[in-house]
Amino acid sequence: MRAFSQLLDDLTYTRSRNAKLKLIGDFLKATPDPDRGIALGVLTGEVDIPAVKPATIRALAEERIDPVLFKMSRDYVGDTAETVSLLWPTAADDRPEIDDGTIGIAEIVERLSAASRSDAPAILADLLDHLDASGRYALLKTATGALRIGVSARLAKQALADAFGIDVEAVEEVWHALAPPYEELFAWGEGRAEPPDVAEMPVFRPFMLAHPLEDDQKIDLSDYVAEWKWDGIRVQLVRAGGETRLYSRTGDDIGASFPDVLAAYDQDGVVDGELLVRGEAQGGEAGSFNALQQRLGRKTVSKKMQADYPAFVRLYDLLIDGKEDLRGLSWSQRRARLEAFIEYLPEDRFDLSSIVEADSLDALDALREEARDTGVEGLMLKRRDSRYVAGRRVGLWYKWKRDPLNADCVMMYAQRGSGKRSSYFSDYTFGCWTEEGELLPVGKAYFGFTDEELKKLDRFVRQNTIARFGPVREVEKSLVLEVAFDSIHASSRHKSGLAMRFPRISRIRDDKPAEEADRIETLRAMAT
Repeated sequence: MRAFSQLLDDLTYTRSRNAKLKLIGDFLKATPDPDRGIALGVLTGEVDIPAVKPATIRALAEERIDPVLFKMSRDYVGDTAETVSLLWPTAADDRPEIDDGTIGIAEIVERLSAASRSDAPAILADLLDHLDASGRYALLKTATGALRIGVSARLAKQALADAFGIDVEAVEEVWHALAPPYEELFAWGEGRAEPPDVAEMPVFRPFMLAHPLEDDQKIDLSDYVAEWKWDGIRVQLVRAGGETRLYSRTGDDIGASFPDVLAAYDQDGVVDGELLVRGEAQGGEAGSFNALQQRLGRKTVSKKMQADYPAFVRLYDLLIDGKEDLRGLSWSQRRARLEAFIEYLPEDRFDLSSIVEADSLDALDALREEARDTGVEGLMLKRRDSRYVAGRRVGLWYKWKRDPLNADCVMMYAQRGSGKRSSYFSDYTFGCWTEEGELLPVGKAYFGFTDEELKKLDRFVRQNTIARFGPVREVEKSLVLEVAFDSIHASSRHKSGLAMRFPRISRIRDDKPAEEADRIETLRAMAT
């Protein structure tokens, strides 16, 4: 456990991507099975300990730590695990710490995973009693799955691939067929076994991605085909071995939220497309992203919700047809195969992404801006001869998004960030004015600003706080933020009746009085 807790400490204070890759790779090579596989599962979010929840940790903390001290410290630190790890009292009976190599992370995870909800608190407390502060922090982060150490699942897989000299895309190909502690994966990496055979398993294939098309970039349009970029979520449907799965772009299995789509896909193969819902206001065409959100993340979906928000997939590409891998073919060849493949799928759940015809980039640009009210984010430009290759490859695919919408909003509340931002107020809720002069929240953003701007915003929050609600500060309504967002939709879940899509802070408007910020009516006119 000491080695893993040291790894987490080192990753937390390391900014360099290459340095993070080396730290993880060195750990995986030096650590035996099953500890390294469990650690890799923790880093990639594949370890789940259902008996331990944040409330469990808070309850333990309130038993062992003065509640006032804990609350004040948690507010200052901004992270429960870090606060508990530092304040947890040393065991009174002088028992030796177990964070000395005598217990590994695999054994700790096994203990907690096997525990019931009623037994888990005692087991967790016993472990906390024996670990040092660093070990306690690693334990709590492992138990809750909330690492926030600047390591994505993709980066952890890249570190594994680099450490053992295998291709990261090959790792992605087999990843969803395996589970911690990944002994087959390490046996392959160390040359002790062949790659895992996933031919009959519905595993995720890495997506082909696009580079943004720069404003001054010139391309020969005759080499490319244009398609609409729809405002849903990119998904991959896979059927093999009699089982169908629906994956998000990050490789998460989201099929439980869309059983209607799973049931409709009964052809062996892998398709790439955009998950959407049909909207009544759009005449049965693609509804807004806000409508899709009603179903995202749900573990179960009622028949009524399926009827109210019927899901479908707009197909972009065909990766595998039956057992034939088409990714080495050109886009034009795959498109022809996709047009034949879709004939076997029900038309109420699947349709084909249409080709946008234009004779110049200027003509496409005009269509791109006109499309703001039709549920699209912009355009995709794909080379007709491009193979389907994982990741972003220069010159093959481009995304040409619409220019963002903008609004001048007033900061209302701020909250501390997590991880490296736990010392700063970096999450901002902002609002716009009603006709009656009331300020209503319209969105929340926590990126878009530079490090220097973050310090400036944090200073403003500290100097202009008028009320505190736990970790949240209410501030004087005097600072205007220019907020950029991709789209805005009507929402019954928000007091303002509006919900922004991808809001980010684009500028601090020191020059603008708060009373001159935008009105709710202005934003409502932008809503789709």
